[in-house]
Amino acid sequence: MKKMTIPTAEPFFFPGGKTGCVLVHGFTGTPKEMRLMGDYLNKNKITTIGVRLAGHATQISDMIRTQWRDWFISVEDGINLLSDFCDNIFIAGLSMGGILALMAASRYDINGAIAMSTPYKISNDWRTKFAKQLSVFTPFIKKEQSDTVDQKTSKNHMDYSMYPTRSIAELYDLIETLHISIDQIYVPVLLINSIKDKTAPPSHAEKYRLKIPSNYFEALTLENSGHVITEDIEREIVFNAALNFIQKHSKK
Repeated sequence: MKKMTIPTAEPFFFPGGKTGCVLVHGFTGTPKEMRLMGDYLNKNKITTIGVRLAGHATQISDMIRTQWRDWFISVEDGINLLSDFCDNIFIAGLSMGGILALMAASRYDINGAIAMSTPYKISNDWRTKFAKQLSVFTPFIKKEQSDTVDQKTSKNHMDYSMYPTRSIAELYDLIETLHISIDQIYVPVLLINSIKDKTAPPSHAEKYRLKIPSNYFEALTLENSGHVITEDIEREIVFNAALNFIQKHSKK
């Protein structure tokens, strides 16, 4: 039987203890970019599930047919699955996955959210607001730069080679929706960003800090990583910070 999902980019589930974490990949990405983190947490007795967002890790035409609500439903599925196994549930997302993690934190009774390389906005380009209309004339936008400093992981990174313009419109709407519901985030939040990340620099984390009303807010700034910090040269720092955060806010 021919596999629909790109090989090595499948979702994953690693059973562990009664504390679990949903791991959410980014825009045009795959669960593979969260797998190293999933392995690390699982070795420390955390149950982990790496969800595959609708339209991702198959072929790019599948993504064009999805909306941001479909991506969020994929996250909800992960939360619902973990609730059958775990007493403590956390969610950690990369880039757009971080946006979805914060969205989940505004709507569900979870223990905490970890948002990594999470943009507060996607672009200053005026065309972003009209991406849906522009997609008729320019259906795809080519990616121009690597998202990691580590060249080895950059070669092994799995994602779509282009951005669907129609999907950029959905990402824009997703961020706008998060901005509306951000004042409903009361669970502990950990934000991790890198100075060298041009997509979501630490200044974006500061904007979230000013908007999120949670009484517990923690931020970690990396010095040498690119955007995909779960695969880059400081990933062990990221994984350890996430583990400490999860252990600190898990109920016994």
